Amino acid sequence: MKNEMVVEFSSRSENESFARVTVAAFITQLDPTMEEITEIKTVVSEAVTNAIIHGYNNEPDHMVYIKCTINNGDIELVIKDNGAGIDDLDKAREPLYTSKPELERSGMGFTIIENFMDSIEITSSPSEGTTLHLTKQLSKTKTVYN
Repeated sequence: MKNEMVVEFSSRSENESFARVTVAAFITQLDPTMEEITEIKTVVSEAVTNAIIHGYNNEPDHMVYIKCTINNGDIELVIKDNGAGIDDLDKAREPLYTSKPELERSGMGFTIIENFMDSIEITSSPSEGTTLHLTKQLSKTKTVYN
C-alpha cells in the first residue's frame, strides 16, 4: 500500500504544532504505538523548528514543506526549507552544537532526529536551503512486510 500527503505552511513558530499533528494524524492509518507517534511528532517538531529558526531566521514570510509517504509499512518524510542552508553539515550534526547560542538552543535537534528514525539523509547548500529525507518502519508493520 502506498499513500502520501504534502503540506506547506508559513515559517511561523506557531505552525510547528500544526505540522507535527498533521503528520501524526496521517500515519495513524498504520496503527502505530503511542511511543512511535511521539517519536514521529518529536522528529517533525525538531525539523520544522530548525527550518524556522535556522533556515529562515524566524522570518515568517517563507514556506516549510513536508511530504509524508507510507509505503509498505515504511514512513518516509521529506522536510524542506529554501532558507540559509547549513555551512558545515558535519558540525551541525554534532550533539550540543548550535549556530544560535544567543537563543539558548540545546543543539540536540539532529541527534534526536537520528535516534528516532531508521535513516536520515540531509542535503543542504548555503543560501539554497536544507532538505531532510527520513525513514522509519513501525514495529507492527515489520512483521507484516518482512
